[in-house]
Amino acid sequence: MNTKHNRQVWRTPKAGAISRLALAYEPLAELAADHIRVEVKAVGLNFADIFALTGLYSATPEGSFIPGLEFSGVVSALGANAATNLVPGDRVYGCIRFGGYTSVVDVNPNHCRLLPAHWSFEQGAAFPVQSLTAFYALKYLAAVQAGQRVLVHSAAGGVGLQAMAMVRAMGAQPVGSVRSQAKQAWLKDLGYSDVIVRAGDFALALAEYLQGRPLHAVLDGIGGEVQKASFASLAPMGRLVVFGAAEFTPGNRPNWFTAAWRYLRRPRYDVMNMISENKSVLAFNLIWLWQEQALFDELLSGCEALNLPAPHVGHTFAFNQAHEAIACLRSGNSVGKVVLQV
Repeated sequence: MNTKHNRQVWRTPKAGAISRLALAYEPLAELAADHIRVEVKAVGLNFADIFALTGLYSATPEGSFIPGLEFSGVVSALGANAATNLVPGDRVYGCIRFGGYTSVVDVNPNHCRLLPAHWSFEQGAAFPVQSLTAFYALKYLAAVQAGQRVLVHSAAGGVGLQAMAMVRAMGAQPVGSVRSQAKQAWLKDLGYSDVIVRAGDFALALAEYLQGRPLHAVLDGIGGEVQKASFASLAPMGRLVVFGAAEFTPGNRPNWFTAAWRYLRRPRYDVMNMISENKSVLAFNLIWLWQEQALFDELLSGCEALNLPAPHVGHTFAFNQAHEAIACLRSGNSVGKVVLQV
């Protein structure tokens, strides 16, 4: 294979089953005048990849597509009219609206940033999507203020870890929830003393932790009973911010009966009760951000300004092990970010 004119990709002919995802070689298209070309070194995995592959993501492309929302690598070429200060040889991380599972990507340069010199490519690929998600949720929707108490579900995951660090950087108190004592102990080793294990009756466990103290905000990507208990525990003026629904995570393909049952039992909120209780529910889908360049820049600059340590990469797989990497992510046992090395 001539790597100068071809690239390696993971492509599915259509959404519906993870097993359809296959490794292939494809010819490189001509570089668009306003894009840059990046030789990809690492790819970050997200739950959105799983939901897109199984057809449960509203933004899933029609027909054949390459999954993946974030990457890192080396700039190899510039389009003739690319408006950028980047030059060939620059180490960058970036975002793309699908198309990240590849060895070469052509992308809008505005969606790339220079990789910090002391970060690895794997850490760079772990940064943009989870950081943008956590920052938008905490800063713009939850409006977290110094001194507030903020509950972060799945605190040992990619978004969760970034959110815990951001809450602390904002001068607020992060409280994590995890599914195992092993993850609780791991977070405590990182300096997070307030971590609740979601075992048994979570509502009771949360009440026992709070002991009547106010809970000002919740960041949730789980849903179901955990979300219901979290909302019920919010103090007046509290905000529940929802960015996902991990309880719907499918296997190879969706189990429509189970999904329908969970959908019927999903949390529902009455705005009149919310007025009376003075609580809010906010939800968002990050994929729309790719069309809002000014806000994209503002959010990414906000993330960088917090000067957080490099993201924790908990699991790395070779590029040809995408199925194993996806299985690791959907198992619920991963810690930190799952990344493909190219």
